[in-house]
Amino acid sequence: MADVILVTGGTGLVGKAIQEVVESGEKREGEQWHFLSSKECDLSSLEETRELFQRIKPTKVIHLAAMVGGLFHNMANNLAFFRVNMAINDNVLLCAHENGVDKVVSCLSTCIFPDKTTYPIDETMVHDGPPHDSNFGYSYAKRMIDTLNRGYSNEHGRKYTSVIPCNVFGPHDNYNLQAGHVIPALIHKCFVAKRDGTPLQVFGSGKPLRQFIYSHDLARLFVWTLRNYEETAPLILSVDEEHEVSIADAVDAVVEAFGFEGEVNYDTSKADGQYKKTASNDKLRRLHSSFEFTPFKEAVKRSVDWFVENYETARK
Repeated sequence: MADVILVTGGTGLVGKAIQEVVESGEKREGEQWHFLSSKECDLSSLEETRELFQRIKPTKVIHLAAMVGGLFHNMANNLAFFRVNMAINDNVLLCAHENGVDKVVSCLSTCIFPDKTTYPIDETMVHDGPPHDSNFGYSYAKRMIDTLNRGYSNEHGRKYTSVIPCNVFGPHDNYNLQAGHVIPALIHKCFVAKRDGTPLQVFGSGKPLRQFIYSHDLARLFVWTLRNYEETAPLILSVDEEHEVSIADAVDAVVEAFGFEGEVNYDTSKADGQYKKTASNDKLRRLHSSFEFTPFKEAVKRSVDWFVENYETARK
């Protein structure tokens, strides 16, 4: 029987990337892929989620849908981030189980790891201590996916698992200046600064360190995970540790991609957030040693070019 694959959050950053990767050669004969928009179904509603699963009848699910936002949006709305994401995740996994879905791959985030820990972090450390206080609501809700996965595996034999990407960026991102993550927000700010001839204002010191993964690389790894990864335990999907960069490095890459020659100002009165959350991808490298990541500056340039070409319709 052919697989029917449902991708929740199918019109967001990673969902769009998976769609493009599938349509450009990853799709197998007989597969049906459904990329779900939030407009089609409110996954925080159990009734709507049940109707969706009964209508589409998926055999596999990639679960991306979530209430998401950048540092300052999280800091102001931790309760909402917890409650909405808890409801979404519980509904999706319950309905997957009720409808006999044999494989679910859910998306977590490196921000779920303990704030005070040793580095690099790995898959065994998800529940070791409190996450950073700036986004505790989102982080705890995401951690609970791992708890649900273990429950469905232990009690019902389901192959429900999760992946933990590092910071994702690329085409179709959310470029909102208040709610967007660091690279899309920087891209939008730099676009405006270059257009208007004004300085580029960067929040924070630029010192925090991050690993960034290009959305199309993550999409290829999601498809690989769906087809090849059989464990319940999470799998970190991240670039190598030596490819970690500072926020200032990211600013420089965006500035270079735009050819921006104006002034760059760092507002050190704004919060930096967690200083680092270096993740080990040793497990991924053991299982999929041949994977090649897009170089950071090349990925930033592709993302900038996409935003410039799609400025009028991009999410912002």
